[in-house]
Amino acid sequence: MARRFGKNKSEGDAVEETPVVVAGARHRGPWDSSERNAGDDPAYVDLGHLLVRVRPGLTLQMPTDGEAEEIGSAVLVTEDAALELRAFAATRSGGLWDEVRDDLILEVERLDGQCEQVEGSYGAELHVRVPVEVEDATDAFQPSRIVGIEGPRWLLRATFLGAAGLNPSDEGLLMDALRDVIVVRGDEARIPREALLLTLPDNATVIVDEE
Repeated sequence: MARRFGKNKSEGDAVEETPVVVAGARHRGPWDSSERNAGDDPAYVDLGHLLVRVRPGLTLQMPTDGEAEEIGSAVLVTEDAALELRAFAATRSGGLWDEVRDDLILEVERLDGQCEQVEGSYGAELHVRVPVEVEDATDAFQPSRIVGIEGPRWLLRATFLGAAGLNPSDEGLLMDALRDVIVVRGDEARIPREALLLTLPDNATVIVDEE
């Protein structure tokens, strides 16, 4: 049995906040909790280590990982695309995305997929095509765009799926949602690559999928 958690939320009134100057690729977000505060913006959903702003046209889902049913990702879904967000602990010196990216390339090769590394707005990113089994279709594949963003002692891995993976763009609803994300790493000592697990909001709707 696989369980997933779904939540819809409409955008509320904007909350004024003091602009924060962030150098480098993250100058438009996503943000560290020391740089940006969600305040009383009702469009933000508190998932523990991630604060996600759900705009109109997006549905937030939180699938569980494995038998332990831990929540390691948040997925923002539109009609034809999706954005999966996963956060990990990292070191102050950075560089974790280089290691993770190499591992992802090897995994795609193991699955007989295609992987292209390109320079994007956040640095090196991966454009991936992995074969999938589909009824009455030949040579089917799942496209994805994998972006790694490093902040203060954290790595945010953003995977664009569906139309957003097939036709990568730095504009649009899902990219805006990525830039709105606030990462709350915490001060605890953590091992690099340790997943920053998420928590289910109190008012979320639980949907159970029977397999």
